[in-house]
Amino acid sequence: MTDIHALNRSAAFASISVALLLVVLKVWAALSTGSTAMLGSLADTTLDLIASLATLAGVWIAAQPDDDNHRFGHGKAEALAAMFQVVLISISALTLAFRAIDQWIAGSRPEGAEGGILVSGIAMVATLALITWQRHVIRKTGSLAISTDNVHYQSDLMLNLAVIGALALDTYAGIAGADAVFGLGIALWLGWGAWGASQQAIEQLMDHEWPEPKKARFLEVVARHPELRGLHDLRTRTSGNRDFVQFHVAVNPEMTVREAHDVMDEIEAKLLSEFPGVEILIHPDPEGLVNETGLAAQDLLAERTAAHDRSE
Repeated sequence: MTDIHALNRSAAFASISVALLLVVLKVWAALSTGSTAMLGSLADTTLDLIASLATLAGVWIAAQPDDDNHRFGHGKAEALAAMFQVVLISISALTLAFRAIDQWIAGSRPEGAEGGILVSGIAMVATLALITWQRHVIRKTGSLAISTDNVHYQSDLMLNLAVIGALALDTYAGIAGADAVFGLGIALWLGWGAWGASQQAIEQLMDHEWPEPKKARFLEVVARHPELRGLHDLRTRTSGNRDFVQFHVAVNPEMTVREAHDVMDEIEAKLLSEFPGVEILIHPDPEGLVNETGLAAQDLLAERTAAHDRSE
């Protein structure tokens, strides 16, 4: 576990280091070119830095063990960090959009395109190196936070390419307004990214249920146990990189408490082999018990497994 945390921290620190380097370079490029597209790229890289710091903090807090005041762990720290990032991204997108529109109306043009293109090229090389290391860490640790950061930096490659295109079109091809149009496009892209990130964070904060395919696979694993007669009241949620699930199962009413407990242990062991790290709470019920929906537990399980079979 120590190695996993060390790898995750190394990826977060690498992300912070790359973002710091690119912020310095893009500040110079934005000042020397006056390019709105470069300013947008600078805004995005600044947000990358803040996001990387928030990711590091979120990963560190989420990795803290359960305590008396947080019995379900600290996983939602990642969602809170994401919402903080969403606010910053939204503000930057609006500011950049107003700047692009103002530049379009004023008819101003960027200068010193060579420096801006050089900086964007360096940014693409540094980003590629970071993405390569992050993918190595993801393969070793499966970190959700690092995976999300990796996806964001992949989009940065296209962003830097857009800046190069904007500067080249405006300066060398003489297409007036190209820089402002690209800057507005980047602002819209930032806003779209903020919207997507907010949806994921809200889902975690609101304890959204697992996706249906994941729930169906979970039920399929449960149904393999020969002593299980049914399942009902399945509840699932995700907090950070931790999954939680609780449900009731129907067993032979003639079983002793010890026998039923052994069945629960066997079901939990099978589930943990398929869903490592998930926290499971199982409640046994005697077969034939009717739940609050009016369905017998064994009938409900049969419905879900049949629906899964039909989907395949």
